[in-house]
Amino acid sequence: MRRQEQRLAVGYLRVSTAEQGQSGLGLEAQRASVQSFIASQGWTLVAEYEDVASGKDDRRPGFQAALARCRQLGAVLVAARLDRITRRAHTLSQLLEDGVSIRAADMPGADDLMMRIYAAMAQKERELIGERTRAALAAAKARGRVLGGDRGYRPATAPDAVAAAQARREAAERAAHRLVLEVERLRQEGVVSHAAIARTLSDQGLPTPRGRGAWTHTTVARVLARAARATP
Repeated sequence: MRRQEQRLAVGYLRVSTAEQGQSGLGLEAQRASVQSFIASQGWTLVAEYEDVASGKDDRRPGFQAALARCRQLGAVLVAARLDRITRRAHTLSQLLEDGVSIRAADMPGADDLMMRIYAAMAQKERELIGERTRAALAAAKARGRVLGGDRGYRPATAPDAVAAAQARREAAERAAHRLVLEVERLRQEGVVSHAAIARTLSDQGLPTPRGRGAWTHTTVARVLARAARATP
């Protein structure tokens, strides 16, 4: 009897911020998940690549190298979660159309067909979220809620401590209101904890209220608390 050829696998790991990449936070957990999944399938891990970059950027060097290796060897691309590979539904669909086999360790039973269905569902959900976000913005505007502001705001009179403090409070409240809408969108996508929200906001390049530094769970908690206090 002819011996069945063993399937080859390429592991892919991705984190979103430089801090995570430098400290190894998240990478080791992903690596353990990927290696455990590959071992459970009886496959052979032939290469492993990683990136510290946004999942919206398909030009990531590690990602492109992993795809090239998969195509070269006919290997399956394995990640801890599907969003580690890409956050773009159309990218996932195109990879599957091109014959790249993809698996996620957190969905061990999903085959190529199911991945196609997930990609289509993710794309539709993003469209629905966009519609809900636009509707929420329109409703908030109709209620007279201030959703934006001029980053170049300057008081008409000579600057003084009281006016400066008031301007900072108003700017912080506007930022908080904008964040509430963004957080609601993320929660609808399943991003719930403050830490996960902070990672996603940093991933998206959304500036913090102070305009510098990275989002943290503490920053998210403070801004949401400010928004709650400012809500009439």
